[in-house]
Amino acid sequence: MSNASKKVAIVTGSSRGIGAAIAERLAGDGFAVVINYAGSAAEAEAVAGKIAQAGGRAITAQADVSDAAAVTHMFDAAESAFGGVDVLVNNAGVMRLAAIADADDAAFDSQIAINLKGTFNTLREAARRLRHGGRIVNLSSSQAGLLSPTYGIYAATKAAVEALTHVLAKELRGRNLTVNAVAPGPTATKLFLDGKTPEVIDHLAKLPPLERLGQPTDVAAAVSFLAGPDGGWINGQVLRANGGII
Repeated sequence: MSNASKKVAIVTGSSRGIGAAIAERLAGDGFAVVINYAGSAAEAEAVAGKIAQAGGRAITAQADVSDAAAVTHMFDAAESAFGGVDVLVNNAGVMRLAAIADADDAAFDSQIAINLKGTFNTLREAARRLRHGGRIVNLSSSQAGLLSPTYGIYAATKAAVEALTHVLAKELRGRNLTVNAVAPGPTATKLFLDGKTPEVIDHLAKLPPLERLGQPTDVAAAVSFLAGPDGGWINGQVLRANGGII
């Protein structure tokens, strides 16, 4: 067994896409995993089942991360099931694209609530409860650097997540806890591919010098590095896992 065999990771928004890939990778690394979901219980159970089938340990935990009380209950569930929490991966997020002039209040409010307040809620809980030597990995986005039209609100939430990452890394001095972020570029998830023409997908795939879309496993590998023994000296950093797009 790896040295992660007694460690516990919460991965928010991990019933599908990048989050599911992260949960599966960390389970493979030896972590017991808490698969958080907001609404898709069946998908979360399927991920947990896949992990169990591969010999790993996982539970599911329903929580809307924008609800602070629900986040507290999720940490309680993790502690009840596995005895504590060592790693938090903040993956839950929504993206509603619109030009700033055209964006409605609902698009703004939902992205702030989930991407920013949701990250804040889980960071606050983790700062109080993570065991000594733990790791926090936030999911930012390469849009925090690319700043493409229609991504204004989304990019703003991710820039804020990066600011929280840098500040919390300093605030946790003396506890041997690291806080970092991974910022993916275009990644081939169902959510990303839905509604895009083959031409648009091909265009996006050609943007990085490596000339392909990222895969969820590419992002999961970066998270695994930061959560694992080789990432112990990385702290307060943003790792752009994007094939060189920016």
